[in-house]
Amino acid sequence: MTDPTEMETSAMGACLSPLGEYVGSIGMGRPLADYSRQEVLTLVEVVVTAYQQHMLIEHERQAARERAFFDDRLTRQQLATQAGGVL
Repeated sequence: MTDPTEMETSAMGACLSPLGEYVGSIGMGRPLADYSRQEVLTLVEVVVTAYQQHMLIEHERQAARERAFFDDRLTRQQLATQAGGVL
């Protein structure tokens, strides 16, 4: 990934715990070269799933903040209009 955003970097960090749990479950002392094909595919799935979940949660959080901002802005405009003023 070239020049990841702050959100992407945070999502990568969120993968560490699930990755560590998976690697611990199959044996920390085993080199990656000794993993079976299925173990590697599961490792990829664990990381990608954790990354996507983190990104989804962060995007939803950001969308909620933006909705709150625009809802507040709309309310203030409506109040100003009712009072005969302009923002």
